[in-house]
Amino acid sequence: MPANKLTAELVIEGAVRLADRIGSDALTIRKIADEIDAKPMTIYHYVANKEAIIDGMVDHVFAEIELPPHDTEWRQAILVRCRSMRAALARHPWAAPLMESRTSPGLATLTHHDAVLGCFRRAGFSLAMTGHAYTVIDAFLYGFALQEATLPATGGEEMAEVAGAMAERMPADMFPHLAEFTTDHILQPGYDFGNEFEVGINLILDGLERAAAGNELNT
Repeated sequence: MPANKLTAELVIEGAVRLADRIGSDALTIRKIADEIDAKPMTIYHYVANKEAIIDGMVDHVFAEIELPPHDTEWRQAILVRCRSMRAALARHPWAAPLMESRTSPGLATLTHHDAVLGCFRRAGFSLAMTGHAYTVIDAFLYGFALQEATLPATGGEEMAEVAGAMAERMPADMFPHLAEFTTDHILQPGYDFGNEFEVGINLILDGLERAAAGNELNT
């Protein structure tokens, strides 16, 4: 790529593409330069260092996440955001451990957090309850993304094969509950770990909704 056509945005986009394939830990300036067909030293004209690239990559992912809509009630608005965030983290499996790690957040990152906080505040959540709600929701989102990204399989024939092989090596008399769960749940037709997302996030929202009904939002 000719140097005069290179931009910081193109460097970040190339780094995101590369991280999607090899993970963020394996990123180097040289590998990013190869990805965007540029010279390694040229990159430093557009980004200060690798940390600045990671900042930009995280901001890039936040920009993909749909903000809570203003024109719907808080629960549905947060659900829109959570589903979009889960999809973004699935597209970028490297991102979950980095999303809240940056000390120089970009515009999309700040906009995202401000919008989520605003959604809770418009719904009448106190500052303390807003903090509780945001924390427990994102703990679930990031944890689910990490688990989904690292499982050897999540559903279908691949899951049946992995779980079946484990079940064969598992003495049922020693681990009766694990054997029962594997045989009577995971190995049943239609099982998919991904389906647990909707159940989990709605359980959390149910709890927050009960807190709202019980006037606990201002405590």
